[in-house]
Amino acid sequence: MYSGTMAVPERNRVDIASLAAYLSSRLPGFDGPIELRQFRGGQSNPTYLLSCGPLHYVLRRRPAGKLLPSAHAIDREFRITSALQGSGVPVARPLLYCDDESVIGSSFYIAEYIAGRQFWEPLLPDLAAAERSAIYREASRIIATLHQIDPASVSLADFGSTADYFQRQIARWTRQYRASESVRIDAMEQLIAWLPEHAPRDNELRLVHGDYRHRQFLSCLCGSEGRCAAQVRRRGFLSCLCGSEVSERGRKSLCLSAFPPVWGR
Repeated sequence: MYSGTMAVPERNRVDIASLAAYLSSRLPGFDGPIELRQFRGGQSNPTYLLSCGPLHYVLRRRPAGKLLPSAHAIDREFRITSALQGSGVPVARPLLYCDDESVIGSSFYIAEYIAGRQFWEPLLPDLAAAERSAIYREASRIIATLHQIDPASVSLADFGSTADYFQRQIARWTRQYRASESVRIDAMEQLIAWLPEHAPRDNELRLVHGDYRHRQFLSCLCGSEGRCAAQVRRRGFLSCLCGSEVSERGRKSLCLSAFPPVWGR
């Protein structure tokens, strides 16, 4: 099961008393005993449902222990979601960031909690055709809205290099391939030679999500007068950077092309 919450595993437990004391003077209305449960599913950063009486929040933290300096960058995620407020991209509102590791053992941030459903299967097999269509269309609208944002307009112009995006990507993944290469594959050699000569030269950069797929959505469906609308809110922006919208659209299309058409069914 990848939905809902579960008791916090021993490896991800935090000092509840320390957390409550820290938040009580920093979050309006936060007072009293708290309950912490961990969301199920794959997470590079442990994510919790934090409840305090009638109030509910999401707590997202870096894993405890020794980590690579640039890994699990929740400070980056907090900055992005803060910058996207009011942009038309529906993201949960970030409330507080804490880099004091003495509180719960690692840095963390608090965001508003939004109830919704998470779908792990791209085909959305448990939904009616109208619901599937609403989610697909809303997801497409949201990624298009993100791609229309000028990074400089939301103070994110420094999120990645601004030159030769495709050439840098090709060079990086060629190095990664060479580092793990065990046998020569002629088709890969042909691809490595072909890509630099045929990559798009349009280097106009926009914000790209970097991991845009259905398991990253929280979908809030509502129907009225026989119509179905979907509000799709993003769960994580760890991979967000300045990049090519063409590349991201290609990745998204590749994911959907692996399955039979389902828009009208």
